[in-house]
Amino acid sequence: MGAARKIAFLIMAALFICSCNSRKAVTDSDGINGNLVIFHAGSLAMPFKAIADSFMRINPGVKVLNEASGSIDAARKITELNRECDIMASADYAIIDNILIPKYASENIRFAANEMALVYTSKSRYSGEIDTTNWIDILAKDGVFTGRSDPDADPCGYRTILTLKLAEIYYGQAGRHDLIALTEKILARSARFIRPKEVDLLALLETGAVDYIFLYKSVAVQHNLEFLPLPAAINLGDPQMSEYYSQATTEVRGAKPDQKIKIKGEPMVYGVTILNSAPNRRAAEAFIEFLRSDEGGKKILMQMGQSAL
Repeated sequence: MGAARKIAFLIMAALFICSCNSRKAVTDSDGINGNLVIFHAGSLAMPFKAIADSFMRINPGVKVLNEASGSIDAARKITELNRECDIMASADYAIIDNILIPKYASENIRFAANEMALVYTSKSRYSGEIDTTNWIDILAKDGVFTGRSDPDADPCGYRTILTLKLAEIYYGQAGRHDLIALTEKILARSARFIRPKEVDLLALLETGAVDYIFLYKSVAVQHNLEFLPLPAAINLGDPQMSEYYSQATTEVRGAKPDQKIKIKGEPMVYGVTILNSAPNRRAAEAFIEFLRSDEGGKKILMQMGQSAL
């Protein structure tokens, strides 16, 4: 009986070793292992964590290391700080075109959409009466404070400016002539509440330091926040209104401190790219494929209030 047990043990051990070698061979041949470093927009923090968790369950040999920041800052980590990463995902696809291509990246994949919203809490001043017809007047009232992200670091920051400029046009068609003065007042007062990226504004709102913040609708949905949906002519979310949005423009700092990039209004589209120097290209390619799959990244994005392209 002892000999039989010994033989059975040896057979099981051999099968286990073969199984391990087989799994190792598949992993090594596919190249899907190691660290995968992703720099991404702050608004992608929650979706990309969920997408990364799902991806790592499918590919247990990979460890995804997500790092959130404003999209422009994410690009500058690569161009100015020479930091290594495999993938960069931007809240504005144009940042990849303007800053990373062709020197640092070759392809720009558009994968998601969004829209601007005005976010608040039940404690925000005038929250019980704000609507799409009076929100500019309320934000301009004395004692009302608004937060926004840095336009030189984060697309949500310059999209806030574009939203206000489009509001001047949209509501101005009804005969109002005081809108420019009101939006300039809102921008000037909110300057003290500028933060590097849009998700940094949430703490200001939760503590009552500000009453309202300009934010992406998806982030409001993910954090269960109250928000005022803005008209399609203002929110940069309608792909059919590209020509109308282009009436609004602003400037932000470019790849170098003395360089300026002109930004024009256009429908909000996110872009993602694999860096030319990606240390883990095989894992990066697999992640992009998963991000674009119907039952993978697309499904997760839709569940978190963001349109998938």
